Amino acid sequence: METPVFEEIDPAGDCECPGCRHWRRVLPHAPAGRAPAHPAAYRTLVVATATAAASATAVSALGAGPAAALPAAAHAPHRPGAPAGDEPGTPQGPRAPLHGATGRPAVPPAGAELAGITRTEIVDRARTWVAAKVPYSMTAYWSDGYRQDCSGFVSMAWKLPANEWTGSLATVADRITKDELQPGDILLFHNAADPENGSHVVIFGGWTDGTRTAYTAYEQTPPHTRTRETPYAYWTNSGKYLPYRYKGVTQGQAGKAGTATAPPAAAGPASHGVAGYPGRGMFRPGADNAYVTRLGRQLVKKGFGASYTRGPGPRWGEADRRGVQAFQRAQGWRGGAADGHPGPETWRRLFS
Repeated sequence: METPVFEEIDPAGDCECPGCRHWRRVLPHAPAGRAPAHPAAYRTLVVATATAAASATAVSALGAGPAAALPAAAHAPHRPGAPAGDEPGTPQGPRAPLHGATGRPAVPPAGAELAGITRTEIVDRARTWVAAKVPYSMTAYWSDGYRQDCSGFVSMAWKLPANEWTGSLATVADRITKDELQPGDILLFHNAADPENGSHVVIFGGWTDGTRTAYTAYEQTPPHTRTRETPYAYWTNSGKYLPYRYKGVTQGQAGKAGTATAPPAAAGPASHGVAGYPGRGMFRPGADNAYVTRLGRQLVKKGFGASYTRGPGPRWGEADRRGVQAFQRAQGWRGGAADGHPGPETWRRLFS
């Protein structure tokens, strides 16, 4: 039911009824030019509800120009396994240019060539918002021009030329399977029949265990951007989240899509002459990166994952150190050579 709002009118200056005489004594003088009226007269201002306004908006087909009005989407009010009150509804904005309706350049046409970006770049860009704790908003735009909602977050991480929404992200991505998921891909739920009911998207950051039942998710959700261990595929509507891969993702340096051909296992630095070894700095206490996950998975594969209770993840911990130490001792090493911290020779042998 709509709630009426009343605006009281000042008592007329020439009315001699008891009511007007009383209110002229207790109320301040009316501003000049205000139309006089009897105190019994009120004007009712009906406040239209957001739902009514939305139903009056014409919705155009996906891929229309900047002026096209697209339906908003919202999350479920609460997700099982998450603290109550921490998961308010989070509608998203429509497809729009960077920095909003007045931003430049305008929304690019469908089918425009996509710039390439590496998986490392995608995750690094996502982490910038996590570190900045970008507040959630479906109308505000961050300093980089991207809308501060879930689809704007993915648009930012993928370095898209415009702000997409859950109904258009699939046009710049390819469907993949669960087994093909890699960091930088997304899990997308777009409820086409009712976009306001649950539509959401998160960035896949890597599996947190060997059973692939949980993963690290980067997402934009109230109150701000966060990274969190999440059950596959999501807290709610789990069966409706679909994995997608950005069409412009590359395995090498950023550039035009498809220019790099190096396989994922060979990608990465070559510290101390060992291919793929990123250096000891990636395995310090508190480290959180994809190399820790890769190391843990290889330990499990080689039979040295007994210390894991939940499976390897991106955050370096005691279970990782013990697994590495067990592998080092299996090589016949003792003392400082078996301290549980992976050096270049440990890495070379582990991945040989």
